[in-house]
Amino acid sequence: MSAFSGNDKILDPGDSSGLASGLRVTWIGTAVNIVLIVFKLWAGLASRSQALIADGIHSVSDLFSDFVVLLGLRWGRKDEDEDHQFGHARIETISSMIVGLLLLLVSAGLLYNGFNAIFSHQVSKPSLFAVYAAIISIALKEGLYWYTLAVGKRLRSSVVIGNAWHHRTDAFSSVAVLLGVGATYLNPEWHLADAYAALLVTVFIVKVGANLVWDAFKELSDAAPDKGLVSLMFQEARQVEGVRQVHDLRARHSGPQIFAELHIVVDPDLTVRAGHDIARTVKHRLLDRFRDVTRVIIHVDPEPKIDGLNELN
Repeated sequence: MSAFSGNDKILDPGDSSGLASGLRVTWIGTAVNIVLIVFKLWAGLASRSQALIADGIHSVSDLFSDFVVLLGLRWGRKDEDEDHQFGHARIETISSMIVGLLLLLVSAGLLYNGFNAIFSHQVSKPSLFAVYAAIISIALKEGLYWYTLAVGKRLRSSVVIGNAWHHRTDAFSSVAVLLGVGATYLNPEWHLADAYAALLVTVFIVKVGANLVWDAFKELSDAAPDKGLVSLMFQEARQVEGVRQVHDLRARHSGPQIFAELHIVVDPDLTVRAGHDIARTVKHRLLDRFRDVTRVIIHVDPEPKIDGLNELN
């Protein structure tokens, strides 16, 4: 059995322009978050809104998230070196997990405050100013979500996409604040609406945080890509002329990249050069057809002879 690897393609988003785009959108998000933290905490205290104060604390977690993303992008998009021979992409994955854990940590504190307000029947009578503050927050964070998501998809960066959803949870939480504060303002007897709105904020945060942590965990534990993608890779390899069988196709994620390894079976009477050429064709077919596949290792096995004198390794 012989193995063929050769030169693999470089994922385009790893270039300097891709990194610059990721850093730029994150710095913009950082600036917006700093403004919103000050604004929402001040507005929440001034208007006596528990939900708006909780929303401001959520924006603090956004700020921490931005710094994690900045570090993850700078390290995760570095080229391969002697100590990281498969690249640094999983640093980006670890950063994505940290973002998710931050969201879950923040949600624990918000749950405690929300339930405490409800069970102790804390009266909350926020002013109309809290409504205006929530509307401003929704507009800013929803716009930031779409901008960050577009950049994250273009770079195929899980940490940037995760940060985009972090922005959207902030927009969702502000919608909950708007509903809760608006209800309390319209009818003072609904004084617990603000606290229930704070709990609704937390539901959004928990869901996104759990998804980020779970997706990062699957990647760090070498979970295989989608079965449909693996099946398509198998079919593409099988269609190459000279390939009689394909088996033991394995693939795993490394950040936005996919590394694959497979065995192909060829005519046992071929020369080593001919077998190598078939493997090279399979390799380039997979690299060309699948955008995220960046590294392919192919093992070339001879087909067993009918008389059984040759055995497949």
